This record gives sequence, structure tokens and C-alpha cells, in this order.
Amino acid sequence: MIAAVRTGVLVFVAAIAQVAVVSGIQVLEATPDVLLVVVVVVAFQRGALAGAIAGFAGGLVVDVATLGVLGVTSLLLTLAGFWAGRYAETTGRGRTLAPYVAVGVMSVLVTAGGIVVHFLLGDALDLRLIGSGVVPTVIFDVALAAVLIPFGRWMMGQRRVEYTAEVEVVV
Repeated sequence: MIAAVRTGVLVFVAAIAQVAVVSGIQVLEATPDVLLVVVVVVAFQRGALAGAIAGFAGGLVVDVATLGVLGVTSLLLTLAGFWAGRYAETTGRGRTLAPYVAVGVMSVLVTAGGIVVHFLLGDALDLRLIGSGVVPTVIFDVALAAVLIPFGRWMMGQRRVEYTAEVEVVV
């Protein structure tokens, strides 16, 4: 119970920090995504389900706080948390660089998913600005992960996910 409260506080603080502080920082047309990194940390520490719940809750806080289209950030971060957790549960076990790889990949996928969702909603998009900001965003997110991964592990109590031993195909 205490671990869930700690995780909830971590996600809530990251979402508020994302909206209040980090969204105003823009270098090379890129903005770091603190909430995405925290969702990946939660997914690596607690598993796919906890990662998806953290992504949904944090995304909902961001959507409500920014008065944006309700559910877009929630959807993207829910998927990112789930897939980062699945990666941690299956292939990422015991690998030191796996969380950093997951942060980089999820950063690209969330950016691409955001473009697709906003396109489907009929929003105007300037693809030149989006294309030039992807690489710096990934670099910022991975650099931010170097600080947030140890902090997140400490905050959530260093608990490790129960990994699956093998993936077996039954024919």
C-alpha cells in the first residue's frame, strides 16, 4: 500500500512539474518529458500494469492542467508505460542500459503517436518543427533518465519486477 502511495506521489509531482516548469524549457525546438521518464521508471520497477496505470494517471493530470484535448496524453503515456513494462518483464531484465533504451524508444514513439493522434483529430501540425525536435528531445529525455532512474528507484523502494523465466511458444 505504501509503495502505491509513493508511486502515485512520484507520478503526480512529475506531472505537475511537467506542466508548471518543464513545459516552459525549450532548447533546439525540444522540450524534455519528465513524466514520460517517470512512467518508464515506474514500468521498470513495478511492471506493465503499474506502468500503464501511472501513464494514464499522469497523462490525465497533464491533460486537465493544460486544458488540452482530454485523453491524448493519457492514451500515449498509457501505451508507453505498458510497453516499457513488458520490455522490462521480458527482455530488459538484468540489463543496465535497458531503461535508457526504453526511454529513448518511448520518446520517439510518443512523439510519433502524438503526431498521428493530432492528425486524426484534425489539428494543424507543422511537421518541420516536429521533425527537427525529435532528436534533441530523445537526447534530453535520456539525459534526464540518468537522474530520474536512481531517484525513482529510491522513491519506490528498489523493488524489482517479477520477471517471466522464459517465453515459450506452444504449438
